[in-house]
Amino acid sequence: MNAPTSIAAAVAPRPGPPLWLLAEVTYRCPLHCVFCYNPVDFARHEQELSTADWLRVLREGRELGAVQCGFSGGEPLLRDDLEELVAEAHRLGYYTNLLTSGVGLTPQRARALKEAGLDHVQLSFQDSTKEVNDFLSHTKTFELKRRVAALIKEQGWPMVMNVVLHRLNIDHIDPIIALADELGAEYVELANTQYYSWAFLNREQLLPTREQLQRAEAVTDAWRAKLGERMKLFFVAPDYHEGRAKKCVNGWGNMFITVTPDGDVLPCHTAKMLPGLSFPNVRESSLRAAWYDSKGFNRYRGTGWMKEPCASCEHKEQDLGGCRCQAYLIARDAEAADPVCAKSPHHHLVQEAVQRVESGAAAPVREQPLVFRDPGNSRRLSEALKG
Repeated sequence: MNAPTSIAAAVAPRPGPPLWLLAEVTYRCPLHCVFCYNPVDFARHEQELSTADWLRVLREGRELGAVQCGFSGGEPLLRDDLEELVAEAHRLGYYTNLLTSGVGLTPQRARALKEAGLDHVQLSFQDSTKEVNDFLSHTKTFELKRRVAALIKEQGWPMVMNVVLHRLNIDHIDPIIALADELGAEYVELANTQYYSWAFLNREQLLPTREQLQRAEAVTDAWRAKLGERMKLFFVAPDYHEGRAKKCVNGWGNMFITVTPDGDVLPCHTAKMLPGLSFPNVRESSLRAAWYDSKGFNRYRGTGWMKEPCASCEHKEQDLGGCRCQAYLIARDAEAADPVCAKSPHHHLVQEAVQRVESGAAAPVREQPLVFRDPGNSRRLSEALKG
């Protein structure tokens, strides 16, 4: 990587505290989603933090200034100590979120988590029908998710539904929103796929056309008008079709701090893929030292690290150069302008991917099978990467 041109340019202002702690308590998951953001080599990281380790992480995060804590994975309900972790987070004063597939949320565990002080549950669906939902997750979970949605309502939690959108389900957005309304969802996140990790492997099959996106936005707007205040619909804009980069996790090392199942401390959940960077582990470092002092967190803070065209761009304070992981995956240069930006010298690589879809040249699933997220595929891909 090229060094910044001056010491002054390399020195970013001292950051404020992180506001959101993402506790990725396990990579274990009963689902095998083709767009999962967990690292492709997750099977190599099997040494999960102990309960005592996680309790210390929660305390240190609160002392550092974090006010929200998300329990994620993998599937966090596979941790038998989840109720204990939620109870400690509640005692410390966090607003607590559970991001779940629903697998493992029995009536008994729902009551226990409510008693522990859990504030919020986000339930993922893959589609509005059993057939597509179960195909995309490679599991039979659709009916289970419907039951879990009812449990969430029974416990008085806000009903928050998340659906990752891509070419294989975006045309079903009308029945997806209808399902959310039927289940009594109060918030629905319609999140267009971000193409890294497993989604990047499957990009050829998942990337939608511009027409599909425009139609989906129109359907969403029609539902907004119909629903009024009954449900909030959030349509998360895609990267590849916009020509503008988005601020990655609200800025590298600016608001979010992630702790992985084996204890690495990251500015975003995919940052470990970047070459030449090392990140602290909570077994040897405090969260405070990781946040303020580590080279990994400070590397892409602010704008001093930028090279052209970002360095002189009038939007650099708004997008902070976009996503470093996306720059590395597409341009093979973590310091490059995010290739989704029209000003990037690598933007043609994004345009070519979109054009393959628009022209019908992208390989259909029947010719190029999807790569499902599972330990076997993870080990195979890890060995291929090492080779």
